[in-house]
Amino acid sequence: MKNIKKEDLPQGVFDLYDDYAHNRINRRLFLDKLGTYAVGGLTVASLLSYMSPDYVKKVQIKKDDPRLRSGFVPYASPKGGGTINALLSRPKDATEKLPGIVVVHENRGLNPYIEDVGRRAALAGFISLAPDALTPLGGYPGNDDDGRELQRKRDRGEMLEDFIAAFEHLKNHPECSGSVGVVGFCFGGWVANMMAVSLPDLKAAVPFYGGQPTEGIAEIKAPLLLHFAELDKRVNAGWPAYEAALKEHGKTYTAHMYEGANHGFHNDTTPRYDREDAALAWQRTVAFFKQHLA
Repeated sequence: MKNIKKEDLPQGVFDLYDDYAHNRINRRLFLDKLGTYAVGGLTVASLLSYMSPDYVKKVQIKKDDPRLRSGFVPYASPKGGGTINALLSRPKDATEKLPGIVVVHENRGLNPYIEDVGRRAALAGFISLAPDALTPLGGYPGNDDDGRELQRKRDRGEMLEDFIAAFEHLKNHPECSGSVGVVGFCFGGWVANMMAVSLPDLKAAVPFYGGQPTEGIAEIKAPLLLHFAELDKRVNAGWPAYEAALKEHGKTYTAHMYEGANHGFHNDTTPRYDREDAALAWQRTVAFFKQHLA
């Protein structure tokens, strides 16, 4: 099998994967179209393997990291899925109450990448809660394809309520200072934006390439840090109108557009990952939370 390098693939491969990962085309059509790029020693199988997430080798913070106390807890979501399971992580040696971060997954449930992000947030000095909105359907099923199918079966508004309930649970946790922000990715970026609209006591919101609200923007109280990928035309299309509304209502926000980056550039388990941009975006995110959750 030919050794595939990210820089050797045309942008069309990444755009095609984005369509597939966001349910705009089904798996059969995805594989059919992927075949048009199977040239020069490449095969559909090798391209599919290369584009698929690698959750085994890419974990940055292991589940049993001795620096953390991390494990799953249930919490009540009466307006959403009833009872939701979430990964709660905090530094092992913390002696004082910590500011909190709700970590919101993509459109496929709480996969290993988002669990890892929750642990990264804890190592940065926060208590983090990473819910699994697939809990009412049995939880993340172990692979992203089935995860996406399950998440499509849930009502998006009810899932938003699950994360709002996560905010309330974390804010009232005995190890939390009560100052809570949210970071979300893709679907989770939309959730982060919508939590800013819905929660006047949210202290900070960081959407990564998230869909934008069209109503209620005047209600936003939390400062926003927004991360966008230059090549993510789908999400970026809604940003000018959102930014205009933020300016109109005098909201506090900072937006970064990462040149040459694809949607999902922070996710280090797929070739859409951009190491430098991901590191910079996360550094900015941690600094933003430390500023506004202190």
